[in-house]
Amino acid sequence: MQSYTGSVTGKAKRTGRKRSVWIVCLTVLLLGVFSFAGCVTRVETGEKLQDLEFTVLDKEDVPEEFKSRIQEAKSEPFQMSYADQGSLYIARGYGKQPTSGYSVTVTGLYETENSICISTDLLGPEKGEETKEAATYPYVVVRLDYVEKDIIFD
Repeated sequence: MQSYTGSVTGKAKRTGRKRSVWIVCLTVLLLGVFSFAGCVTRVETGEKLQDLEFTVLDKEDVPEEFKSRIQEAKSEPFQMSYADQGSLYIARGYGKQPTSGYSVTVTGLYETENSICISTDLLGPEKGEETKEAATYPYVVVRLDYVEKDIIFD
């Protein structure tokens, strides 16, 4: 059943089901636009300004708070950063691996106008290398001077 509301001029405005359908369609459209806007597969990194100096840290040299976050996340692939006392720490992990012999190498770390870009690779056991059938969680942590920019993992 449709309802009508009148005005002083005597014209009637139609309300009810059509207005509700229009509102639902608009809401669905807006939700679709907003959720699609967040689905970027690759962010443009911009032109490389300079390579950044960094240190690959031994696990015992990672700040305790950051080490704790890594331990919580290590079973799945992860990318994270941590800032402390003028240093920026960037970590990349590749999740659970079935054997020993895996390692992570940093293949690039550079700065663009708007971001810091880091590239890493997971290296598997070399041919003929003796491995143990035990779960491992390879990751790498680098330390560099603090920079206030977004971090892009490649």
